[in-house]
Formats: sequence, C-alpha cells, structure tokens
Amino acid sequence: MSADPLHRAGAPPRTPTNPPPNGSGTSAIEVRRSTRRRRTVSAYREGDRTVVLIPARMSEAEEQRWVSVMLDKLAAQESKRVLGDAELTARAERLSGQYFQGRARPASVRWVTNQNTRWGSCTPSEGSIRLSHRLQGMPEYVVDYVLLHELVHLLVPGHGPRFWRLLEAYPRTERARGYLEGVVAADRLPHVPGARSE
Repeated sequence: MSADPLHRAGAPPRTPTNPPPNGSGTSAIEVRRSTRRRRTVSAYREGDRTVVLIPARMSEAEEQRWVSVMLDKLAAQESKRVLGDAELTARAERLSGQYFQGRARPASVRWVTNQNTRWGSCTPSEGSIRLSHRLQGMPEYVVDYVLLHELVHLLVPGHGPRFWRLLEAYPRTERARGYLEGVVAADRLPHVPGARSE
C-alpha cells in the first residue's frame, strides 16, 4: 500500500506540557536552571523530552528566547543525521511498541531511491516497508510519522476510519503532515531562471 495522497510528490526544573510553537516535534521541554552556569546554554534530548540547561539568573523572556534557539539548533543537528536501514528497522520496532503494543511487525524496513512521487510504501503480505530517500535529512518526527503511517498498513490495509484512528495516536501527526504538505508545495513553486536566494 502506498501512503495517502498527502504523502505524494522542542532554581527548580519546569516542564511545560505543550510543545513550542516553532517546535522540533518534542512533546515536553524541561528547563533546568543552574547557579553554577554563568553564560552558557545547552540542550539535549532525553527520550521524548528536550532538556534545556540555562543560568539561574536568566529572565523569563531570555529563557523563552534561548529555548527557541536551542530547539532550532537540535532540529538542525538531527536533520543532518541519516539513519541506516538497521537503525530504521529498530526505530520502526520501537514505534510499533510505543503506539501499537508491538502488533505491527515489519519483516523489513529500508530506504529506497525509486520513490519520487510518494514518501513511503508498504506491502502487507510481505511485511516490507520502504521509505523514500527524500525523507533523509527531514526532522525525526516527520520520518517517525511516515514510518507509523506504513506500520498502520500492516494492521489496516486501506485508509478507512480505523486506519486514521490508529495513526492519530501519534501526537505529532498534524505537524508532520503540515511539514510534508509544505515540502510538496515548495516543489511546485515555479523556479525562475537566474534567481538568487538571499
């Protein structure tokens, strides 16, 4: 089964419950203030959460600005990292366990270079999932969404209501769909000969 037409051609620590608006796709951000930290700000991923370390004296406005900056930096770093087929398979298995109690069991998950009009495809009878190489370099939450889309096809072949109910379990579904829609729209923009990007 191919993906649907859409897929074609983020003192004491605080943890906000909502992801940041410009976000990287994380579901929670924990800000940790340190009296030892004077100027530096750092961030890292811890599972499905982003931890941002800042100096204790920083104002709320500075905190918000630095959280945004660090989320953008993490997203840029992650987009440069390319998963191999073995890592892609392990990721699919983890996602299946997390969202479908391990019921979606792919026999193989791999990157392919011959899918230029869709983001992913699945052959349920073989248990094989293929992702377009064009996803490489996109944010991890987008790759996860496409993986989950194809994993659902191992449980539900078509795109009926049950399919979409299962896929909606992924909290970043709408964000990932918006990202992919933006990529498709950008590809359709006319390219003016001789135009330079600023």
